Amino acid sequence: MAMNEQEKHTNREFYIQGAITYGYISLWVFLSAIVIMLNKYVLAYAAFPFPIALTLTHMAFCSGLAFLLIKAGLVEAVHMDTPTYIKTIVPIAALFSGTLWLGNAAYLYLSVAFIQMLKATMPVTVFTVGVFMGTEKYSGMYALNMVVVAIGVATASYGELNFNLVGVLFQGGSIVTESFRLCLIQLLLQARGIKLNPVTTLYYIAPACFGFLCFPFTFIELPKMLNPETEWRIPGGWLLLSAFTAFALNMSVFMLIGRSSALTMNVAGVIKDWLLILLSVMLYRSPVATLQLCGYGVAFAGVCWYNYQKLQGVRAPAPSRSSSDPEKTSLLHEKSQSA
Repeated sequence: MAMNEQEKHTNREFYIQGAITYGYISLWVFLSAIVIMLNKYVLAYAAFPFPIALTLTHMAFCSGLAFLLIKAGLVEAVHMDTPTYIKTIVPIAALFSGTLWLGNAAYLYLSVAFIQMLKATMPVTVFTVGVFMGTEKYSGMYALNMVVVAIGVATASYGELNFNLVGVLFQGGSIVTESFRLCLIQLLLQARGIKLNPVTTLYYIAPACFGFLCFPFTFIELPKMLNPETEWRIPGGWLLLSAFTAFALNMSVFMLIGRSSALTMNVAGVIKDWLLILLSVMLYRSPVATLQLCGYGVAFAGVCWYNYQKLQGVRAPAPSRSSSDPEKTSLLHEKSQSA
């Protein structure tokens, strides 16, 4: 009888923890979709075509809120000396600012649906950069997966009805900088054993991103904003909502990484990508051709097979670690769902 009660308690705890995890997943998918759709609206439809200024707004808001949370004692601060900050945080922040700027700039030229299709190349670039930087070992099978993904994305690009080379270059640059950033996180933060919680991560990285973004903003967007012939306005409410949602998204990402497996994250990412493609078609009337969907389907299959191989590689040494979850691994190489 006591065993039955214990089993019931264990099952109840299992379902509670599962519900919490999938609640985090749902929140992440929802916030990610909201941030992307808001950014697209602000840049393309709200008369505010300034992606650097939008990103600056996000970084300023995240910096300020993280500062207040830490100084108010609501979040435990993590001390970091100046040399460590310069060697680890500054390079990562430089790449992160490039990722956000170039990714937001792509919304001026491309549909949300097509951008999500292009993001399928993230495993290709992470694998390539990882081999170059020594965080990934070359494998013929992995390389074959990358070729399949590249062919699929190329087909989707060929079928894109509103193809714009400038937008593709912006998005491609965003993917490349994000790939280098992910590899640097593994080389610098993880190798040095630096552990940051979600708020302290933004506390250190967001101000540095803001500083880096001030340079291109001063020379690229500020002159346009000061030009009396340029027609634009400040969508204050939308900017504030976008910044707050971006902060919440960052929080949800770190919370989810702490609770979920790589497999769960990838399945959630696939759901998010298809959801965004659907929302783009419904809300912004983005045209999607059959050839484009077929190409994305091929890329999608390549990404799924790549993720499966990675997870199989993680499971291999599992018998010698009976207390660990075989799916638990660094999400570095599976993070192809960047907002």
